[in-house]
Amino acid sequence: MLTARRDHVVVTGAAGFIGSHLAEALVDRGHEVVGVDAFRGHYPAADKWSNLSGLLGRPGFELHRLDLATAEVGPLLAGAAAVFHLAARPGVRTSFGPGFSGYLQDNVLATQRLLEGCVRARVPRLVVSSSSSVYGDAPSYPVTEESRTRPVSPYGVTKLAAEHLCQAYAGLAGPSMAVAILRYFTVYGPRQRPDMGFRRFIEAAMAGRPLVVYGDGGQTREFTYVDDVVRASLLAMTAPVEMEAVNIGGGRRVSLDEALELIGEATGRRLVVERRPPLPGDARHTGADGTRGEALLGYRPETGLAAGLAAQVAWVSERQRAATG
Repeated sequence: MLTARRDHVVVTGAAGFIGSHLAEALVDRGHEVVGVDAFRGHYPAADKWSNLSGLLGRPGFELHRLDLATAEVGPLLAGAAAVFHLAARPGVRTSFGPGFSGYLQDNVLATQRLLEGCVRARVPRLVVSSSSSVYGDAPSYPVTEESRTRPVSPYGVTKLAAEHLCQAYAGLAGPSMAVAILRYFTVYGPRQRPDMGFRRFIEAAMAGRPLVVYGDGGQTREFTYVDDVVRASLLAMTAPVEMEAVNIGGGRRVSLDEALELIGEATGRRLVVERRPPLPGDARHTGADGTRGEALLGYRPETGLAAGLAAQVAWVSERQRAATG
């Protein structure tokens, strides 16, 4: 029987936006981190290598470039005290159409194969990244973990399917594997993917370009700063869970127009907004009930939207300075 070492953990999607922050936090806390990433082409590989700049060559971190849907992951999982599964194909809008097969491979098949490996390796703790997209357009807000799940995008469908796979394999493993599914609500901050709204808006504002906004600006989101998400993940590592889904939100709903006003303040620019019709797959509102997260994990968001946006603007500015020498 394999014995889990307290300091050995695995992070899938370690070169991504959230995964790189989490891997750094784990190394900082003395864990030996095995990072896994497939370096898929949904955003530039240069961004992912940049995300890893604080980890590569650091004692306590090793990177494996492999595809969870096809590679043998058993040796990486042997002896792990916890596995953090963040690897996924992101993006609501691009999940429609012929690209859906990639979502099936990266979000469903990859998760199923990882779960098989976790059960065989007797991994005692699995923390899985999910999304508020599983709720779709809820009839009321804030949503609790017991609210109806009815995704309005193929992406959301694959994230919900991954959750159901986790439930099935938790049942197979029994009490030997605790599973925490964290439903993130619109994460933002430094290293945000280039296709995501806040990064696009900030870069456009700083370049003096119009901001392309889909919808009337009245849609609301619960924006969650990346450091809060990382802290929730760390708390889930030791929380008293068997098989639980937990909302991880930022503390309050904010309209897109209010967020744009804060971006204008943070960048010091007058924004020019170009409005276009809403796109398929975008829920009109999101909002998290955080009761279970506080009770089960001890999680409460700590970073307000204004402070978080200021940090993201500072990061974008630093990237631009580095690029121009």
